[in-house]
Amino acid sequence: MNTLRRLIVVQADQLDRNGPLLSDIDPARDAVWMAETVNQPAGGAPHQQRLVLYWSAMRHLRDALRQQGVAVHYHAADAGPGAALTDTTLPGQLAEDLAALGPASVVMMESGDWSLEQALLECIEPLDVALEWHRDRHFMASREAFQEWASNRKSLTMEYFYRSMRKRHDVLMEGGQPRGGAWNFDKDNRAAFGAGGPGDLPGHPVFEPDATTQAVIALVAERYGHFPGRAADFDQPVTPAQAETALDDFIRHRLPAFGTWQDAIWVGEPLLYHARLSTSLNLHLLDPRRCLARAEAALDAGAAPINAVEGFVRQILGWREFIRGVYWLRMPGYAELNALDHQAELPAFFWDGQTDMACVADAMAALLRHGYAHHIQRLMVLGLFAQLYGVHPYRFHEWHAALYLDAADWVSLPNALGMSQFGDGGVVGTKPYCASGAYIDRMSNACSQCRFNPREAVGETACPFTTLYWDFLDRHEAQLAGNRRLQFQFRNLQRKSEDQRAAIRAQAESLRSRMGAENDPATKG
Repeated sequence: MNTLRRLIVVQADQLDRNGPLLSDIDPARDAVWMAETVNQPAGGAPHQQRLVLYWSAMRHLRDALRQQGVAVHYHAADAGPGAALTDTTLPGQLAEDLAALGPASVVMMESGDWSLEQALLECIEPLDVALEWHRDRHFMASREAFQEWASNRKSLTMEYFYRSMRKRHDVLMEGGQPRGGAWNFDKDNRAAFGAGGPGDLPGHPVFEPDATTQAVIALVAERYGHFPGRAADFDQPVTPAQAETALDDFIRHRLPAFGTWQDAIWVGEPLLYHARLSTSLNLHLLDPRRCLARAEAALDAGAAPINAVEGFVRQILGWREFIRGVYWLRMPGYAELNALDHQAELPAFFWDGQTDMACVADAMAALLRHGYAHHIQRLMVLGLFAQLYGVHPYRFHEWHAALYLDAADWVSLPNALGMSQFGDGGVVGTKPYCASGAYIDRMSNACSQCRFNPREAVGETACPFTTLYWDFLDRHEAQLAGNRRLQFQFRNLQRKSEDQRAAIRAQAESLRSRMGAENDPATKG
């Protein structure tokens, strides 16, 4: 007689031990199913530390459940040769195990990946098993709530959604009005470091790998040592307790200065005052409500200023929830959008960091070392270059999802394809985030260490960003000149003579030809 009441499917980014999947588990009648996966995007491979993060965090949950007497059916990457599944083979393995285990019902929760969710649902549909489906309560706006907010709106504006979330959840509100007298303090959060740089910076917490994590590091180094990054450099939280320690460290040591310097770049300092909590949030090791409460408590105590607290709240309650809402509202068609008709492949240095552009080399060094680069390096260095160069927006998303430890489909696709590359034509942002090397010069010290001149668009020392910026405007003038937020840029373009524009086109074409020739797959992981 079958005694298995429920088989609970826990996906790699659903590790909340108090969430709807595991909150009412009965060890006598229920079991958990988990599987480690590895996926390779077109043209590259995932960061070694990304595999370590997911597999170590999953194994820690597995072991905690087993200590509680829960049966866990776990597919480990080192169970045998080629044992690691992919997102395409995972549903088939689940169907096979369901047939063998014969549970009365299978328990699943909303996924963070549209394609994976569809595949999992399709694999159990023909089976004689009931489905118990849960909303992901980790997020503060359900899919249905966002759809209701978005209905009958001509455009989706994050700021308006953010304000509605502040009101609904009573965050940074006072008497029905925003604390500090404004909804948004972004104007106070754009400072650049002076010539002396950031000075002494608070250290970031380092989580020494325990035996479980060390075993995963050894596995990844042995089997996937040819992938980008180094597994041995891994030092991120893999348990809820460690995630809470990371949050506490940020609130105490970096939140007070976070707002002012959140857009600044300094060569050799990739972490600065940033929280670096996104991996823990996106794996559901850390509850966003906890982050919001701790930040507001710091404001109440006078331990952090309003511009820093509001900026942090806006990232979590505003942008993070908004991006997820857009993803589920617009999928699956969203993944196919390419409003600017960009078709290029990523240059090789997006995988190995080998370039003489100082700002790109610095951002890539951080990414390869930490599996992380802060949001301005993502958007206004690496993302900006890809956009100006003309990279296919989905290829950029695949690269982003492979190399960043905190990437999941729901967050990477709208941020990378949409916000960064303007592939959605204005769904997420109202204009392309395009800029010349002058922006990077203003916000960092990279240009002073670079052989290129950010003020030059043609010639041997011309900055590739500046060349490609003017070429981007020139190529897309007919499509984008009517955008009211780009009027200043296009007026400047129109001041250039036809000879100047032709010289810029020729320099841009030469850049693409050279970088394309260097794009040997053997150099990409």
